[in-house]
Amino acid sequence: MAYTLDEIAKHIQAKLVISDEGKFSADSVIQSLATLANAKIGQVAFLANKKYITQLNNTKASAVIISPDMLAQCPVNALVMDNPYMGYALLANLLDTTPKVADGIHASAVIDESAHLGENVSIGANAVIESDVYLNDNVSIGAGCFVGKNSSIGKGTRLWANTSIYHNVIIGEDCLIQANTVIGSDGFGYAPVNAKYKWHKIPQLGRVIIGNKVEIGASTTIDRGALEDTVIKDGVILDNQIQIAHNVVIGENTAMAACSVIAGSTVIGKNCTIAGLVGINGHINITDNCVFTGMSMVTKAIQKPGVYSSGMPVSPNHEWHKTNARVKRLDSLTQRVKALEKLLETK
Repeated sequence: MAYTLDEIAKHIQAKLVISDEGKFSADSVIQSLATLANAKIGQVAFLANKKYITQLNNTKASAVIISPDMLAQCPVNALVMDNPYMGYALLANLLDTTPKVADGIHASAVIDESAHLGENVSIGANAVIESDVYLNDNVSIGAGCFVGKNSSIGKGTRLWANTSIYHNVIIGEDCLIQANTVIGSDGFGYAPVNAKYKWHKIPQLGRVIIGNKVEIGASTTIDRGALEDTVIKDGVILDNQIQIAHNVVIGENTAMAACSVIAGSTVIGKNCTIAGLVGINGHINITDNCVFTGMSMVTKAIQKPGVYSSGMPVSPNHEWHKTNARVKRLDSLTQRVKALEKLLETK
């Protein structure tokens, strides 16, 4: 797979500026992407973060995707655009060599006779499609996947290997679900009973509804609702190893990084960004356009957009012990300050 610089410029809608050194032309062939530091002839690099500008002077790339304000410092051919990171994304899509999830319907796939398959559906080896499942046009189901009864998967959606979709799950169009993800598993619902048999399981009667153009990372779990539905709205992106509990609602275009968790019945707004290892309490509402930095613990409702943080950055062990000891004395220190304030008021 190879393209000329001119073809690439047109595809990513960049302005091609040929270097004065004259080593390359618009017809120079590009075969792959690489970083500024490691790129070689026949590769394109990109500069989206100015902290890597020191690598620009020594790059061996045939061209660099770069913003207009950095063009004067670029010693090689330049693909100039306002958003170089978007240019990188567009070019990565053009050069993508990821194989198909499945090709045709494998002989070992088990498909119930009541299942409805649209046009160009692909189902991999040892996949199981249960009764009354609806797979729309161009759906791809990877090897070893399970799609439970009465579930529906929209046009163009892809499930990588060993993904499990429980019963009555609705997935929209053009979604991408990575391997080993589980959607529609039981929520964590139990009633306390007595000392001997402490917990009595509560059947989870709701569904999971996933919108269009949603991407879900590997080994992520999305629980079905207890009574109402768990809902992931259009354009949401979820990283690997995330836990979404029952009855959670995530608004459009929200992004959530790896190992973060949302407890039950919480509503997340639109266009939020949730970094890695964030824990969000149950039964709270979070408004649109919130950002939570890594390892934040969200315990109360958030009503105002903005950036929120908690947790303590790593420090040398002896410093951490000192800080922790001081934190434990905060209450007594507060009481002393209050006593001093009262004393000053009397004078």
